[in-house]
Amino acid sequence: MPLLGTAAMLLSFDIAQEAIVEHDDWHTHEHLPERLSIPGFVRGTRWVAPQGRPRYFVIYEVAELATLTSVAYLERLNNPSPWTSKMMKHYRGMTRGLCTVAGSFGAGMGHSGLLIRFKPAAGAGRSLQKWLLQDALPGLPAKAGLGSAHLFEGAVAPPMTNEQRIRGADAGFDWALLVTGYSQESVTELAREDFGNARLERQGATGAVGAAYRMDYTLTERDV
Repeated sequence: MPLLGTAAMLLSFDIAQEAIVEHDDWHTHEHLPERLSIPGFVRGTRWVAPQGRPRYFVIYEVAELATLTSVAYLERLNNPSPWTSKMMKHYRGMTRGLCTVAGSFGAGMGHSGLLIRFKPAAGAGRSLQKWLLQDALPGLPAKAGLGSAHLFEGAVAPPMTNEQRIRGADAGFDWALLVTGYSQESVTELAREDFGNARLERQGATGAVGAAYRMDYTLTERDV
């Protein structure tokens, strides 16, 4: 399994244009190391959209779902550093999901990624999950240009914390797909073919929103 834990936190957001340079500095040198020092956090990765919005997608892989509601994590969220408090004011449109890893296929993590957020239609969750886990995802990592594919399902509503109060209430994730590979063209093609909105809707998904990303920076617990 290419992911390093059984659960993950997914974040999708924009940053005020004038704060992007400082955000990336802070996120690389303070925020990621801080998060990866919390017990149960095993890898954090920042992705950036070459074009379009939201500009950022961040994934934290964690040992188990309980890590994301642990005392250690909530203590950090409720006691942000001065630099974190400053940067939270520049966040725009934060969407944040505490998710289980419903399926993970392939090996490794490519530098190109496709993230698709969606919600199962009423009564379609079981059949949609079956199609994704048995038919759509297992064969993707073997295709030219690709390497791994993952399904996440929102499991816990994030509690309100001081960090969230500074930036404003977060929207939630329902389900999400992440496909990664070494070819941006191959990854992007999936959004038009395998996981185009029309096909996802036929399988029982609603409100699908997709974007292509490139890996910007990644850190593991062993690095801090």
